[in-house]
Amino acid sequence: MKAPAWNTATEEEAWRFIAAHLAKAGIDTVLVGGAVAAIYSRGAYRSGDLDMHLAMYPLPLQEHLDEAMAAIGFERGGGRHYVHPDCRHLFVEFVGTPLGIGDDYHITPREEMVDGVPVRILSPTDCVRDRLASYVYFGARECLDQAVLVACNRREEIDLEAIRNWARNEGSAMEAAVDELIRPRA
Repeated sequence: MKAPAWNTATEEEAWRFIAAHLAKAGIDTVLVGGAVAAIYSRGAYRSGDLDMHLAMYPLPLQEHLDEAMAAIGFERGGGRHYVHPDCRHLFVEFVGTPLGIGDDYHITPREEMVDGVPVRILSPTDCVRDRLASYVYFGARECLDQAVLVACNRREEIDLEAIRNWARNEGSAMEAAVDELIRPRA
């Protein structure tokens, strides 16, 4: 697979290339966070970073991750962040916490084949739940806006009943957030 034009790469182009490269290096990831919203909103939202959950145990050695990222031009810029000199609009951050949304840790990511290897991303429904969780638990109003963009652009792929059931388990603040999500917009 050919590398994207890093200076103009979208979140989706960068994710597909990086995730496939890492999978070939034996590093299993799931794309989470705002970049998923950018992809599912069809570019109506732009993230600025790729949050990649390290979906393997044990976690890869830091040196192995550094080498795999360096092979495609990314260097660790401190902590969990990786930067590419030609990709100033996006950076990559790796997170190794359990994959969960609110109190739900039974997440089944969407899997796609890219360059002969599986790459994984939150489903549209889980993306909406993830953005709502960030809105409620971190007070990030922009995350509600991202959830709305995804729900509007991927309406046919969103399981609203699953979101409502999850919200009931999360509590009244999450149920109120779902009400805001589905409220008609002027």
